[in-house]
Amino acid sequence: MIDFSDHTVVVRGGGDIGSGIIWRLRRVGFPVVVLELERPLTIRRTVAYSTAVTAGSIVIDGIEGRRVDSANAAMAAASHRVVPVLVSPGIPDMPISVVIDARLAKRNLGTAIDHASLVVALGPGFMAGEDCHAVVETMRGHDLGRVIWSGSAAANTGVPGLIGGASGDRVLHAGQDGALSWDVTYGDVVERGQILGHVGGSAIRSRIDGMVRGLLLPGSVVKGLKIADIDPRVDPAAIHHISDKALSVGGGVLEAILVWLNDAAR
Repeated sequence: MIDFSDHTVVVRGGGDIGSGIIWRLRRVGFPVVVLELERPLTIRRTVAYSTAVTAGSIVIDGIEGRRVDSANAAMAAASHRVVPVLVSPGIPDMPISVVIDARLAKRNLGTAIDHASLVVALGPGFMAGEDCHAVVETMRGHDLGRVIWSGSAAANTGVPGLIGGASGDRVLHAGQDGALSWDVTYGDVVERGQILGHVGGSAIRSRIDGMVRGLLLPGSVVKGLKIADIDPRVDPAAIHHISDKALSVGGGVLEAILVWLNDAAR
């Protein structure tokens, strides 16, 4: 049996892509601690460990995430096969081997190569060898999940990946500042033009036929913030399982960690 218990991994961001990483690492035996915001910006909340911040806990494909309130509690939970989710803007003082920046901000929000023995970042905004040790490609296509040890990921196009024949039309952003509320929920089948909810009193309408798979938590939002995702494939099972993209990116991160461990053992 391979024992990874001495190599705690901190993942900054427990959204749906980050959760593919978290799930893969916890599945093979790495203790994982997730750092999140008090109000996570995740829209695919049914498959995101960030949901534990508001719900207290969540089980994703058999692995439980649970909110904790201190670094000590996080370390204790991680050693007992639970994924602890800690609200923390920075990296707490704890013994860690690896830091993963999975916030997908398209820019570096403060991750540095000296934050851990191995630092891995996702997508554009990072330079491997400068900001971090490795970057994992997040753009759909031939290079999705590829580990980059020198250089950067593909530049952000601003266009969501193509799913079921839909790209930009499937993702909705707030049209103005204001209070966000929803009239629909996960798994609802909606039609083009249907009112999904409201921001500051203005209606949010679906631009395609499909199924609701992403909804930001209700509350105050700013103009331009991503707030919803409509899936044209209408597959109810997909609402509750980690996506192919998240698993692919998670596989890339796992590869980077194993390469690092192999190199360190030589």
